[in-house]
Amino acid sequence: MGSVAMDSDYGAPRELSALQKARALYQPDLPPCLQGTAVRVEYGDTATAADVAGAHVISQAFPHTYGQPLAHFLSKTANVPDATIITEHPVVRVGIVFSGRQSPGGHNVIWGLYDAIKAHNSNSKFIGFLGGTDGLFAQKTMEITEEALSSYKNQGGYDMLGRTRDQIRTTEQVKAAMATCQALKLDALVIIGGVTSNTDAAQLAETFAELKCPTKVVGVPVTLNGDLRNQFVETTVGFDTICKVNSQLISNVCTDALSAEKYYYFIRLMGRKSSHVALECALQTHPNMVILGEEVSMSKLTIFDITKQICDAVQARAEKDKYHGVVLIPEGLVESIPELYALLQEIHGLHNKGVSVENISSSLSPWASALFEFLPPFIRKQLLLHPESDDSAQLSQIETEKLLAQLVEIEMNKRLEGTYKGNKFNAICHFFGYQARGALPSKFDCDYAYVLGHVCYHILAAGLNGYMATVTNLKSPVNKWKCGAAPITSMMTVKRWSRGPAASQIGKPAVHMASVDLKGKAYELLRQNSSSFLMEDIYRNPGPLQFEGSGAETKPISLCVEDQDYMGRIKQLQEYLEKVKSIVKPGCSQDVLKAALSAMASVTEMLTIMSSPAFSGQATI
Repeated sequence: MGSVAMDSDYGAPRELSALQKARALYQPDLPPCLQGTAVRVEYGDTATAADVAGAHVISQAFPHTYGQPLAHFLSKTANVPDATIITEHPVVRVGIVFSGRQSPGGHNVIWGLYDAIKAHNSNSKFIGFLGGTDGLFAQKTMEITEEALSSYKNQGGYDMLGRTRDQIRTTEQVKAAMATCQALKLDALVIIGGVTSNTDAAQLAETFAELKCPTKVVGVPVTLNGDLRNQFVETTVGFDTICKVNSQLISNVCTDALSAEKYYYFIRLMGRKSSHVALECALQTHPNMVILGEEVSMSKLTIFDITKQICDAVQARAEKDKYHGVVLIPEGLVESIPELYALLQEIHGLHNKGVSVENISSSLSPWASALFEFLPPFIRKQLLLHPESDDSAQLSQIETEKLLAQLVEIEMNKRLEGTYKGNKFNAICHFFGYQARGALPSKFDCDYAYVLGHVCYHILAAGLNGYMATVTNLKSPVNKWKCGAAPITSMMTVKRWSRGPAASQIGKPAVHMASVDLKGKAYELLRQNSSSFLMEDIYRNPGPLQFEGSGAETKPISLCVEDQDYMGRIKQLQEYLEKVKSIVKPGCSQDVLKAALSAMASVTEMLTIMSSPAFSGQATI
């Protein structure tokens, strides 16, 4: 019903190599809370947005799905008296769609959900939408079966179902999605993607609830950029793989630089606006320098400041007879440099007004025109590209690494004329991007994605709508992972842009990209080692991605150094509060009561201040 003939090779069996066949045999483990056929759910407190200042805006925009409780899935040995235990599992019809750029591990979400659906009722139907959200709107489907899955288990890519424009935003698109869900009588629609896709999933869930469409919408955090992270999501599927693959390439370049002793490599890494990939790869490979977009934004560094910073480092190394090095640059750096970002905004504004590409340069303001003319021709051409649907630049097409290399080369050949080895600064530029998107996923991403697929079924069984599947305590072994679900609206923030001294524009609530935390432990680890990385050439080679053996169990360094088990700490706090209740009750001593009142008064006052909009910050962006 609602299915159309496949007009592509979606779902066709793959020709697997011996390595891929061995991978396909690997069966990921499940944490105890997902084992067995009974679904045990403990509902926590109402989940509110971390963005205190924007909470009212979010609640008004999502009246049906904001303020829902957290859900924790429990093992059969858990002693939680008020847990809901679901033992009846009727036949269900579930749809799934890839939304967003392909990310290694995505197929294992489908596999995990398939296994969970069939384990609880073998008569249930699992339907995949072909060609991403366009296939969802057009009702292009295929039934997910064991045979169809067999050559996609633990493999990379999104080619089992495919992807296209990947948005569910306009009124027409939302109506088309709902019409499909109603026509196919879906009990749930699972959307696999990053920040934009999960924002769309939240809006779809809200619309379905408002119009009383029975289909529940569930989001899954899958994006190689690693920028969907918050108190509920520690990392995303695909991030570990991308960082491992890129780190191998970077370390190979480091070895080449050390061997030739005459080249500086400028390497741009994918990751969109945030610098998570660049930070993680730097921690894994120890390049001489890494320029993080978040550092540049915070310090308001200009392109000339960054050029000087790199030149000073090159000069310091030259004084130690080192004429080589490796510099990592995040894909989104161009939007972190104030003057280049302002120039891009002006160019995009002219695009939106219908000004042709040929006439944009002559339509720029005087300062923007001066900057534009200063830049090399190749960068000018790239800055003039039409923006993405979210009004951001086409970051993958802007060769910031080449721009910096050129500026550094000009300056260094002035500074060190006649004294530099070979009398010339030699730069080689690379962009490590699309090469890694279709990579075979790491063991961690295979496990994580498979578990998230099972969590999606638990969310469906609990009848939850507008939730994201979550797994925390990921740095521990799988049997210690904690699985749950959090309302997507609780992950939303509201951005504000200044428009003069007395006005501001409030954006729509959305799940926004998380920037690198410059107060976090991962960044602190980088800063502690930056001097030795710069001068000592302590390059580290993590080697190729391993699926078994000593390197198979490694996880992202930035994941392992942070104390991210948010849900575990919430549970710990609840245990402390229960312990206080058991100690401080009628009959306790005056001293115990006084101590408890004094401590609770201090804690309450401090938390009230920290939870206020003034403390959380209403800073403009």
